[in-house]
Amino acid sequence: MTVAHAPPFRAEHVGSLLRPSELTQAFRAFNAGTISADAFRAVQDKVIGDAVTTQESLGLKLVTDGEFRRASYWGHWVDAVEGLGVAPALFAFHDESGAEQEFIAATCTGKLKKSASISTDEFAFLQSVASVTPKITMPSPSTLHFWRLNETIAGSGYPSEQHYLADLTAIYRQEIADLYDLGCRYIQLDEVPLIMLANPAIRKRVVSLGGDPERLTALYIEALNAAVQDRPTDMTAALHICRGNFKGKWLTEGGYDDIAESVFGQAEVDAFFLEFDTDRAGSFEPLRHVPLNKKVVLGLVSSKTPHVEDPKQLKVRILEAAEYLPLESLSISPQCGFASTVAGNPITERNQIDKLSALVGLAEEIWGKD
Repeated sequence: MTVAHAPPFRAEHVGSLLRPSELTQAFRAFNAGTISADAFRAVQDKVIGDAVTTQESLGLKLVTDGEFRRASYWGHWVDAVEGLGVAPALFAFHDESGAEQEFIAATCTGKLKKSASISTDEFAFLQSVASVTPKITMPSPSTLHFWRLNETIAGSGYPSEQHYLADLTAIYRQEIADLYDLGCRYIQLDEVPLIMLANPAIRKRVVSLGGDPERLTALYIEALNAAVQDRPTDMTAALHICRGNFKGKWLTEGGYDDIAESVFGQAEVDAFFLEFDTDRAGSFEPLRHVPLNKKVVLGLVSSKTPHVEDPKQLKVRILEAAEYLPLESLSISPQCGFASTVAGNPITERNQIDKLSALVGLAEEIWGKD
């Protein structure tokens, strides 16, 4: 593995990739009990190796395993941590038609204890097949609380959200330390609740469910910082702020204005991956709150639609963002992963490759090669 410089790189991607058909078939077969765990793992190993080769051939300076071992971007935490389970979320995805899609969320069933590898096994294999920087993604601590609010810890034995998050973030610190010991130098936490809490309609919903939006915002920033606080200085931690990504649907809309000062100013991470692919994301103006020692990856390309964006228009938008942050502090990526769950978004693998290839080409045009 060779590292040109500390990430994020000029052309990035968030993490998840569309699952190949042989992998989705293997998921179904494994869940049905018709193939063994070893056979399932062999399929995963193969398609991850293929995905790494594809990413490197496109000129990307980082690779992920596409989250090919996960059913969802957070489900592996439930599998590996005793005391975590699943239950219906109190929120729903929607699209432009207004049609809603309910989903299952993490919940707490008892005292938390790490009982298996969360991402260390994922990283070990990824590192073994990568010749550029491997990146590991993980859900933010808030993701394992917000969807069910106070119901998350009901009956768990935890007297408060603070006690639950204290134990949870201790597991994050240990996991990050274990990843570092294996050679991991680039992690990304995927964060949805904080941007949801910037939406007035969702804030009203939270209040109706007994929550306090201001307190939760502060609590989640504190939990994020607790999770990453012990990482060594040569490990990059990025925060991907996402509005939800399930089969092309989303959970919220609206700009960063109401959380920019607190999140950008207080989150102790090295970089922010920010969605700017549609008008739902608001303007670039909140970027003025990003400290000059932090990087921003502009999510200008949609992972939800097949249309491949015009590089000329993307360049114009990058230069607009550079009115608020130096161009040297910026990078570009899709706004989210291509498949936050096994089902993936309504695009093709060809669309995915074309979008990533276009990003690499545009990044080289603007900044030169990494």
